[in-house]
Amino acid sequence: MSDDTGDVIDDLFAVIEDRKANLPTDSYTTSLFTHEKGENAVLEKLGEETTELILAAKDDDREELAHESADIVYHLLVLLAMKDMDVDDLRAELAERR
Repeated sequence: MSDDTGDVIDDLFAVIEDRKANLPTDSYTTSLFTHEKGENAVLEKLGEETTELILAAKDDDREELAHESADIVYHLLVLLAMKDMDVDDLRAELAERR
């Protein structure tokens, strides 16, 4: 992973945390934090995006695979924020597995 990728993920997580704190009404991220289903809304999106990722991989559709991978990363970061975790928690777990 290049430094740019890490920066993008850190920047995205900072935006997610900002949305969690400020809940702007015109934000998709806000809608996930305030959804009547609670965290189940994000869990459902992760399931949906995972299925789409699998289908893109099966079809060898690189563009769609990248798109769905980004959707999974985004929704994973939202879930981490919901659970009061952050990217450093993810980094620590990945480092342990190295």
